[in-house]
Amino acid sequence: MNAPPRKRRVILLGSTGSIGCSTLKVARELPEQIEIIALAACANIEKLAAQARETGIRHVAIYDATKESALRALLPADVKIHTGAEGLLELATLADADIVLIAIVGTAGLHPALAAIEAGKDLAIASKEILVMAGEIITAAAEKRGVKLLPVDSEHNAIFQCLDAHRGGGSEVSRLILTASGGPFRTLPSDQIRHVTLAQALKHPTWEMGPKITIDSATLFNKGLEMIEARWLFGIGMERIDVVVHPQSIIHSMVEFTDGSVLAQLSRTDMCFPIQYALTWPRRVKGGLRPLDFPALAKLEFEAPRTADFPALGLARRAGLAGGTLPAVYNAANEVAVDAFRAGKISFPGIWQCVTTVMDIHQIHPPASLDAVVAADRWARETAAAFIA
Repeated sequence: MNAPPRKRRVILLGSTGSIGCSTLKVARELPEQIEIIALAACANIEKLAAQARETGIRHVAIYDATKESALRALLPADVKIHTGAEGLLELATLADADIVLIAIVGTAGLHPALAAIEAGKDLAIASKEILVMAGEIITAAAEKRGVKLLPVDSEHNAIFQCLDAHRGGGSEVSRLILTASGGPFRTLPSDQIRHVTLAQALKHPTWEMGPKITIDSATLFNKGLEMIEARWLFGIGMERIDVVVHPQSIIHSMVEFTDGSVLAQLSRTDMCFPIQYALTWPRRVKGGLRPLDFPALAKLEFEAPRTADFPALGLARRAGLAGGTLPAVYNAANEVAVDAFRAGKISFPGIWQCVTTVMDIHQIHPPASLDAVVAADRWARETAAAFIA
């Protein structure tokens, strides 16, 4: 009789955000398969402390080091507190861990991701910046160290599942097809796009997400970032990565093979599905997730994205094909532009106008190191801010 599989011991960086909370929910429902051994957050000490008490962990990290003493007062004396960027590195390399799930927004996750790989940990990736900005560096390090990169984004996790179910080689893959909900402006007439308000952009028809990613969904920049991620995760050229709009968000992505067959992954719109698969891979286990009720679905619709009205996909393909530091510039300029739109400084179309301008004047360099990538990110933010000003 086979012995039961050992628990996956998980370090969760970014525990207080939506992905972090969903990860803890999955772990709560699968105590025999998943054990959380460390948590990290940016600044929300009350939520982090509550999570630490619930899980009984002995290591936490708070990125905002000024909050260490306040956090200390909320935790048992035997919980070790790590602080700042160094604290994230310390957590990412803890000897007891099998896998590090990174759900940190922005560039703060780059160095912990590389450190985890070099320490021999599998990496579950929920932060787009890691592969968009440094895909070449991260994937090369993972291959050299022999560790697995496990996608947590629903679209990439869907492709991962489809490829996992396929027993042929990569040469049999014709293209990867990412699905997009189309956002709140899927049917908005072209002449009204310039009048879009912040309140309208924050009303996503399918998913409940943070404000930045919700606006990225409205502009389709989120899908552009996913195209670049997919290029590195699956070793597929940008010319073989496409997007189709699927308003119901039931099919999370598809793989088309050379014989014309297509495999698709379907599930409810719940991030616990991809998180659970990433943390229990290569097994499938029964948790608290509900399967689809097919008669209740009624219909599944598909349409081509409006690339002329929403240029983010074309800009992403350009960045991915050029490579080097241009994807980092694409990401950083978009972040600055979204912040400016939220602050009322630019219009909705001003987001992609800003990104286009910054990409046009950037001199592309090879991503020789994470420091070079961070430098390109910094340059793009400064240039985007000057454009907005």
